[in-house]
Amino acid sequence: MVQSFLPLPLWALLVTAASAKNYTCPNHLYSVQIFSEDPLIIYIPGFLTEYESHHLESVSAGRFTSSQIADQSGQQHLASTRTSRSTSLHSDEVSRCIEERALQFQGYDIPRTHLEPLQAVQYSLGEKYAPHTDWFTSPLQTSSEYGGNRLSSFFVYINTSDDIVGGGTQFPLLDAPNDERWCKFVNCDAGWEDGVTFRPISRNAVYWRNLRGGKSGKGRIGDRRTLHSGQPVQRGKKLGMNIWTREAELDGIYRSEAV
Repeated sequence: MVQSFLPLPLWALLVTAASAKNYTCPNHLYSVQIFSEDPLIIYIPGFLTEYESHHLESVSAGRFTSSQIADQSGQQHLASTRTSRSTSLHSDEVSRCIEERALQFQGYDIPRTHLEPLQAVQYSLGEKYAPHTDWFTSPLQTSSEYGGNRLSSFFVYINTSDDIVGGGTQFPLLDAPNDERWCKFVNCDAGWEDGVTFRPISRNAVYWRNLRGGKSGKGRIGDRRTLHSGQPVQRGKKLGMNIWTREAELDGIYRSEAV
């Protein structure tokens, strides 16, 4: 596990930036575990390589601002329900490899233009994101320029400090697993009434489908069972990443950070 969250020295940032220009996408041999078939939720150990984790930490350093949420009018604003800090990640060879990995994971029919810019999210002591869904109920957030609604989500744990307590990703409406082998990735000490909380483990990811219904897009609706939260960090720090896929192509102005 990568330690730290200490500020990276200038030479390390320069080395990271230079090596990223010659980065070659690795052959990814990660294994996956289907946690739930309905709704579809898949756990992915080792989704990021160690180099990618270091790179994302370095390129996002110093760029974070207070996270916002969208209201019913489609406007972004600060809210007490989301106290993390976030930033969109600029496109480079490493981020494009991660995007391609996320696309291939979902099959071959989704083009890169359906992806929102990668978003890094930083959680420090006490910071959280209250229960929410990634799919939208406001038509203003699901118009054709936005590519419709959010079809799927990955939450990737870029890096978590060795001493982290709390900071898991909780799905309160899911049933707890029966097999104790899940306890490596899931907090099995939580009560049954608390649903499922995935542990914040560096470089691992959770993938889920936000919408249910026809493949053509007609009749798709948001799946309430994907309600989830970023649990408060009680000790240590967490750096995560959102990878969101829309139903259709986003207007170019919303992909400007990633093309």
